[in-house]
Amino acid sequence: MSEFKYEIVERLGVLQVSSGGWTKEFNMVSWNERDPKYDIREWSPDRAKMSKGVSFTKDEIMKLREMLREIN
Repeated sequence: MSEFKYEIVERLGVLQVSSGGWTKEFNMVSWNERDPKYDIREWSPDRAKMSKGVSFTKDEIMKLREMLREIN
């Protein structure tokens, strides 16, 4: 399996903290030295491990924001 690089460029917020110390976070992450994307996933306390997550471009996150505004 090929290795990949990541850098948390900006921590935007913690959505949840589990009893094991993992945090579900909303961040700007650069994957493999590409432009950063908005990203939601869980991280271990030392940031050495991560769960599967989802990344969004700026256009996608703007559409999501509009969808969230529609929720009552």
